Amino acid sequence: MTVKVIGAGLAGCEAAVQLAKRGFDVELYEMKPQKYSPAHKYQGFAELVCSNSLKAARVDSACGLLKEEMRRLGSVILEAAEKTAVPAGGALAVNRTEFSDEVTRLVRAYPNITVIEGEVTEFPTENAVICTGPLTSDALAAKIQQVCGKGLSFFDAAAPIVTAESIDFSKAFFQTRYDKGDADYINCPMNKEEYEAFYEALVAAESAPLKDFDRPEESSGLTVYEGCMPVEVLAKRGIESVRYGCMKPVGLTDPRTGRRPWAAVQLRKENKEGTLYNLVGFQTNLKFGEQKRVFSMIPGLENAEFVRYGVMHRNTFIDSPRLLDRHFMLKGSKNVFFGGQITGVEGYVESAASGIVAGRALADILEGKTPTVFPVTTMLGALSAYISDESVTDFQPMGSNMGILPRLPEGIKLKKHEKYAVYAERALADLDKTLNG
Repeated sequence: MTVKVIGAGLAGCEAAVQLAKRGFDVELYEMKPQKYSPAHKYQGFAELVCSNSLKAARVDSACGLLKEEMRRLGSVILEAAEKTAVPAGGALAVNRTEFSDEVTRLVRAYPNITVIEGEVTEFPTENAVICTGPLTSDALAAKIQQVCGKGLSFFDAAAPIVTAESIDFSKAFFQTRYDKGDADYINCPMNKEEYEAFYEALVAAESAPLKDFDRPEESSGLTVYEGCMPVEVLAKRGIESVRYGCMKPVGLTDPRTGRRPWAAVQLRKENKEGTLYNLVGFQTNLKFGEQKRVFSMIPGLENAEFVRYGVMHRNTFIDSPRLLDRHFMLKGSKNVFFGGQITGVEGYVESAASGIVAGRALADILEGKTPTVFPVTTMLGALSAYISDESVTDFQPMGSNMGILPRLPEGIKLKKHEKYAVYAERALADLDKTLNG
């Protein structure tokens, strides 16, 4: 049986190899070298555009744990990365050209993988994994939009996300405005002096430069920046602008004073477990270091752990919680899967990991088996659960982080590095049990 994998990036190569190892004939479609996206320049597979780092190597880090899980599933990306690694302290970094060449060599070495060069402009109806990335070509993106409806974003305007356990609740408090409904929001109140100091830092903070391909193209008809103005741009309209916008304090009462605060930052649940919260209305294009500095001025967030900083750039991704299941399969399809950043996973390693999950699941289905459900205690399982969490209403892409893993049982008190080591030990034990059971 022949299956299609569209895109020979990190996810596409992983999916293709997983399927080829199971004996399927794979048609791997790649539009390079006939056509390049605005960001890609090299003709090899799995081209790394923004950085040559695959993040931390140690297993007690989020991405290190994910890489170890992928190794146990036969990751071709990690095989190539370890052969082409360059010194990078505690990180796994690669020589970009050698890495791309090695991935290309390993993938092309499979006799049952046929590489077909040229742009794909039609949406497949079955036996396929779509791994076309955050810069999916306009023609295919339009076809994806026809299938996914409004569930396709072309520009990622996202707010920062922090872990719930890092919020200081001696200052922050749960409440909804006017106490309507359940107290689902965390509120960080400010007095007048705190607000004015925060405002001055916000308007003076340095923004990240936009690349040409990150700028909206009105002529394409694919721009979705509406309602996504960066908070620092809004702030520059005047000192009261954000206090009457995303920081309005109406309907809130600070339990410490019994009065309405001068301003307030609200945080909303990012996942149903309530381990992650996003800063409502704080989509931003500030540099990451500036976000850490300025947003840590918010009362209650002085020591907040940011698992995702705000971004504003070209990033084609679908509304996965509505459209995909835990195996990255399009709901309602016969067996069409997505993989890579188009699913809302964020980062090189995470993209590759999603390709492994999708490729394995498609192989299982074609063999008449039930696809493997990775435990949520593993990073693979937690990412799969995150992108398919139907309780999420304002989906933002996410990379691997310890905040998406289930918390340890109550009563276990550990230092951060000790806790992460326990998370990793639990994850790998549960993964081995799943694979060997």
